[in-house]
Amino acid sequence: MIRLDGKVAIVTGATRSIGEYIARGLHGAGASVMVTGIEDAAGAAVAASLGARATYRRTDVTRDADIEACLAETKRRFGKLDILVNCACSYLDAGLATPRQDWLDCLNVNIVGPAIFVQKAAPYLTKPGGVVVNIGSVSGKFGNGTRGPYSAGKAALMHFTRCAAVALAPDGIRVVTVSPGWTWSPPMEEMTGDDRDLADRAGAHVIPLGRVGRMEEVANIVAFAASDEASWLNGCDLAADGGFSALGPDQGKGPKYWVAESR
Repeated sequence: MIRLDGKVAIVTGATRSIGEYIARGLHGAGASVMVTGIEDAAGAAVAASLGARATYRRTDVTRDADIEACLAETKRRFGKLDILVNCACSYLDAGLATPRQDWLDCLNVNIVGPAIFVQKAAPYLTKPGGVVVNIGSVSGKFGNGTRGPYSAGKAALMHFTRCAAVALAPDGIRVVTVSPGWTWSPPMEEMTGDDRDLADRAGAHVIPLGRVGRMEEVANIVAFAASDEASWLNGCDLAADGGFSALGPDQGKGPKYWVAESR
């Protein structure tokens, strides 16, 4: 069982969805957690439900002053910072029809915000032993005709992980990406009418394990990535996708299958 006793973590975008589950997972493993986001009532409720070793602070990752204040409060309240999880994201995306301002607003959350958070967190992170976990997505790895800034931002975030890993390695700070695939989370709940069985049936077409992921499974992978047990992982992407990214566009079935299907 992964243990993070004595560790201190900041999780951005932790007021709901995967970010909330990551905060709960880190806390359950023994870490103290600064829950952050811009949904104050939800964030306060998450922190209150965790109880000891958790607090909420409103933090908009597009505002440098918010990031700086969050880091200062984390140090003041918990004494240090060991783990930063960049999970805040924007789904402001209309594919190729996305207007310029929406591109800028989405990328400001999905890549610029995490990059600036890492920049400003670096002096606070434990040296050696600090860890940054950036939350990517399978959307950043493959083409998608309905996506634009969200996918581009996730792709940029995964490359930023590699750059930051090299830059911070001399201080003993690791930087990794965890990239979820299709996961039972609020967006999927909405598109399926809250039908998990439907989501699993859909996922079975493209995920070798035959279902969509669970948010707690993503949280478990983040907890491992942030732990001392993962001390030799750096600059890499952990695919939390049930094998989705192991398949090519032929879904792993080969040309014979598709020729037969096309007859």
